[in-house]
Amino acid sequence: MYRIFCESYQNFINSMDKESYRIQVSEPLNLIVDLNKYEDEKEKKSDLYKKLCDLINYMYNNVGRFPRLKAFLWTIDSRNIKGKQYNVSKKEDLEEQTKLVNSFLKLAYWY
Repeated sequence: MYRIFCESYQNFINSMDKESYRIQVSEPLNLIVDLNKYEDEKEKKSDLYKKLCDLINYMYNNVGRFPRLKAFLWTIDSRNIKGKQYNVSKKEDLEEQTKLVNSFLKLAYWY
């Protein structure tokens, strides 16, 4: 599942205009794909890291709406990527990011 997510994320990035809202809102997802960058941002407690933590927390709270997230969250948890509520993200962005992750898991960007 992690490999599917990573490859789908890259396919998504390659298929979008670099200035689009969807690319901008997906930026925290890059930390899931690049574990070294995740560790660097975590150490710095950067805004990007906090946005990812907010997202993971939001996804945990919405597994009922998006059941595919349950296995995905377990997968990233095994890589020590954890959620925490920092409240730095807008609810609209969290919803869009969650829908995007769900579409990755549904193989919408799997080539």
